[in-house]
Amino acid sequence: MFEDITIDELRSLKDTGELTVVDVRSPSEFKNSTIPGSINIPFFSDEERAEVGTIYKQVSKQAAKDRGLEIVSAKLPNFVREFANLDGKKAVFCWRGGMRSRTSATVLALMGIKVFRLDGGFRSYRNWVVDTLETTELKPDAFVLNGYTGSGKTAILHRLREENYPVLDFEGMANHRGSIFGQIGLEPHNQKTFDALLIENMQHLKHSPYVLMEGESRRIGKVIIPDFILDKKENGTQLFIDIPIEERVTQILDEYQPWNHEQACFEAFRRIRRRIHTPISNQIDADLKAGNYDSAVRLLLEHYYDPLYDHSIEQIPEDKKITIKASTVDKAVELLRDYLGVRQENRLG
Repeated sequence: MFEDITIDELRSLKDTGELTVVDVRSPSEFKNSTIPGSINIPFFSDEERAEVGTIYKQVSKQAAKDRGLEIVSAKLPNFVREFANLDGKKAVFCWRGGMRSRTSATVLALMGIKVFRLDGGFRSYRNWVVDTLETTELKPDAFVLNGYTGSGKTAILHRLREENYPVLDFEGMANHRGSIFGQIGLEPHNQKTFDALLIENMQHLKHSPYVLMEGESRRIGKVIIPDFILDKKENGTQLFIDIPIEERVTQILDEYQPWNHEQACFEAFRRIRRRIHTPISNQIDADLKAGNYDSAVRLLLEHYYDPLYDHSIEQIPEDKKITIKASTVDKAVELLRDYLGVRQENRLG
């Protein structure tokens, strides 16, 4: 029929690229949190799951099973077809490794499609993530990118990751840019999703000699960075990206595109407006309304974000700061690449 596999077996197969992992839970469950890299072929829609659950609570377990069978029967041809179109090995999971994944695996086996089933379902994966977070440590040395807002720190990390440098992108894992304006145009991840992405990324980097990360605060959007990561960050080599304010404004405009998110920008600004000197805040408000985004961003940097950052970097001793001064983000990537190369040569030497 079908074969149950453990978390370790699933991860081993998944890492080889031989396995497609399929979450058969409802779309809302999948959206809330899943095993990274999974695809969603739901056994029930959100509405169908709610209906069956209500019958289970208000009528009986058997009545819920009967209604579930009625719903699924009409969907089976398309359900099977979606699995048949997947190449290679396949594994399914639901919340606890119960009815949905068991029925999916059984039906697919009857149709000649072999799938594995994750023993314990997503709950067992989540338990593995939590246990791993409690017992793991980040062994590679940390190089921490700091700099004023708009210095291109995230863009630099993305560029270096594309070149196969070891990178932990916390903002990417949180799907949030880490400021009041940070979720504009994005849908922030919850803690479960962040934790899973963090552990998966760390597993791939555990043999790296060092790891690059951004100097984030403890909270990014909806998520909290674990203490062992914060400790590694605090004790890492602190690199400060120094880029002219004109380039920073350009970076922010390119990334946030405020003309496409006008209302969200106004709402975010209102949350910090009272912290800015009144004449300046009035000018920022007028610039946003008039679409003068260059001016609004520059004023926000000069009168809000830069003073905040100046206060935070005072906590780091001068002898631990290494400044990378560049005219553009492209030049900063080049200089950082050179710096890392020299450090690696010295380490090997």
